[in-house]
Amino acid sequence: MLALSQALTKGLAENGVTIQTVLPGAVRTEIWERAGTDISRLPPERVMELDEMVDAALKGLDMGERITIPSLPDVQDLADVEAARQKLVPNLSRNHAAARYRQS
Repeated sequence: MLALSQALTKGLAENGVTIQTVLPGAVRTEIWERAGTDISRLPPERVMELDEMVDAALKGLDMGERITIPSLPDVQDLADVEAARQKLVPNLSRNHAAARYRQS
């Protein structure tokens, strides 16, 4: 989902379309019951209330976040992950396997 939203962002930004990806973790909704899972089995400190998640997501959008993780205390952690991901990009598609795979 994240890769799709990032691709859409690149393709639609020039048209004034804003794409935000929200990665909420566990949220108290009816989906748990429909899936046959008892949400009360999760530790309460891991389950966010729906209204709080939505408020955080909207605030993230207002702040210009393209990726919002409502429970993430330090947004720099997300920036660090993205920087590491970007470092991989030039090597994700090459004409030969990495040297470690070509050793006999």
